[in-house]
Amino acid sequence: MSDITLLIVDDQELVRTGMAMVLGSAPGLRVVGEAGDGATAVRRVRELRPDVVLMDVRMPGVDGLTATKTITDAFPDVRVIVLTTFDLDEYAFGGLNAGASGFLLKDVPADELVRAVRTVAAGDAIISPRVTRRMLELTRGRLPAGPSTGSDDGLTDREREVLLAIAAGLSNPEIAEQLHLSESTVKTHVGRVLAKLGLRDRVHAVIWAYDHGLTR
Repeated sequence: MSDITLLIVDDQELVRTGMAMVLGSAPGLRVVGEAGDGATAVRRVRELRPDVVLMDVRMPGVDGLTATKTITDAFPDVRVIVLTTFDLDEYAFGGLNAGASGFLLKDVPADELVRAVRTVAAGDAIISPRVTRRMLELTRGRLPAGPSTGSDDGLTDREREVLLAIAAGLSNPEIAEQLHLSESTVKTHVGRVLAKLGLRDRVHAVIWAYDHGLTR
């Protein structure tokens, strides 16, 4: 298998260097470029076509969310992980509509960052539980979650288990291990959960579960 190629985007050179050292030393990951602002990030994606972009939010000029939307619209195969600070500015959650595949805090442990990159490169999504909690505080009632049924009565027991696992921030492989299912079966269940609840993606499924008191 070929390496997962990465582009690191942050306006602080020291942060980029540190992330490049962590990610570049992990087996199967290769950092192919860096950028210090959103406009440069878009150009670098066009030139390098990385598999995954690690995207800071606050940057001079074109911010990370604008760059994320431009990248995901023009290059749908490129996956973006948005990195936020601990205090999580409210506008950072515009990334929900910008096409990002993951949301992590900048102080995420190195092994979790590596695992997140591999997760989104495989086509899954990931969101830090700490990000989820703060996101709910800031965006409750204002996220476009779609025509939700308002109840999980239409879900089977297994689908409800999968929904709770999604809400806990688990990826498909982790759900498969926890529920003793194949990853393809989990993927099918996730699709059915989203369809039945009228939700756009698994990030909105997390919000739905919290909003409806299924988990805290």
